[in-house]
Amino acid sequence: MQIDQMIDQIARKLVDSLCKKNEYISTAESCTGGMIASSIVGVPGVSDCFNEAFVTYSNASKIKNLGVSNATIFKYGVVSNNVVKEMAIGVCKKTGANMSIVTSGIAGPDGGTKEIPVGTVHMACMYDGKIIVERHLFKGDRADIRKQATLAALELCYNTMK
Repeated sequence: MQIDQMIDQIARKLVDSLCKKNEYISTAESCTGGMIASSIVGVPGVSDCFNEAFVTYSNASKIKNLGVSNATIFKYGVVSNNVVKEMAIGVCKKTGANMSIVTSGIAGPDGGTKEIPVGTVHMACMYDGKIIVERHLFKGDRADIRKQATLAALELCYNTMK
């Protein structure tokens, strides 16, 4: 099965689960640039469970729109578990959603370092007050990394609801 089909399939399962529970999701994306939100809103009936989406690509946007602490970014770096945790909390507070999914990473082809190579993506899912944070290292070009991160984020949300 192609990754696009896998993304569509898990997005449908996630939307179905949220709608059945009468719960809402909001997203905040950096390196995925709206791909997660786009996958979710591609599902018919999603208006019953989708609140809002943010593409918070810059540090300033993460601070302004999601309440991420400048001190956290300075101390841990924008591509970190600490930042995505604050993003997940901020998006739920701002939108009133039961669930949030957020990403921050380096999709490339530039920007990577020895410590944080291209393909590194941190993501967090907050669901009913519980936060799960993951760090992934994806391979491929920019488009491949963004798609893999989108799939992993949707799977994280769906599995968190189980």
